Amino acid sequence: MRYFSGLRKWVGLALLAALAFAFLVPILWMTVMSFQEGGKMFDLRTEWIPAVWHFENYPNAMSRAPFLQYFLNSGIVSLTVMLGNVVFCTLAGYGLAKFRFPGSGLVLLLILSTLMLPLEVTLVPTFLIVHKFEWINTYQGIVAPLLIDAFGVFLMRQSILSIPSDYIEAARIDGAGELRILLQIIVPQCLPALSVLAIFSFRDSWDQFLWPLTVVSIDALRTYPLGLVQFGEEYGNPATEQMAIAVLATLPVFLLFMVLQRSINRGFGLSGLK
Repeated sequence: MRYFSGLRKWVGLALLAALAFAFLVPILWMTVMSFQEGGKMFDLRTEWIPAVWHFENYPNAMSRAPFLQYFLNSGIVSLTVMLGNVVFCTLAGYGLAKFRFPGSGLVLLLILSTLMLPLEVTLVPTFLIVHKFEWINTYQGIVAPLLIDAFGVFLMRQSILSIPSDYIEAARIDGAGELRILLQIIVPQCLPALSVLAIFSFRDSWDQFLWPLTVVSIDALRTYPLGLVQFGEEYGNPATEQMAIAVLATLPVFLLFMVLQRSINRGFGLSGLK
């Protein structure tokens, strides 16, 4: 019996390793290609260790378009969206988890129902609202529709539900207000969920393409994905330089994940995601 248990463990590890390798191969290929000369990308046989490392692909690619401006625009938008989701989803989750009011269940149901609506369905009405506010070609026009997410509200509600209400009642007896309870009792115990919400909202905003494409028409406000697509559509640009730009696009999300990795791993064990 112990033999089969150990065998099952090793088979599971082997499958996980194979799955991880399958996910990593495209990233490794993209990174290797970013250091190759232009013609190497279309060879039938991949040269996984370049004979000559072309580090100049990165500065050459960055000089062909204002990618630093695109990078800054995406950073401003993604950090603002991440902060907005952390704040508003926490407030909404706290209200739905620890307060009882008529129609609270219906409110939660309506919020969750929006998860079934893709962006393409709400694109036109959202654009009309943004246009009415005269936010076309502005940062607030890109950011405002993304500041709160239904999944984030649900995640924070489920996380806050696991916190015993006795803590909150004791704080109220001691004279603490709701904001103090939220900041000093709820938030410290929800750090794993907040880390998961932060990385998800940052990643989704950083990768967002359709909405910025809809609301932005000037080059000064283009985000990094828009610049990357525009760079790829210009046939004079070497394909390996396109890979270099794509590699740079993955760095912010990767670095944020590394910073929040420990909290994220704890967050996947939350009762709300089981």
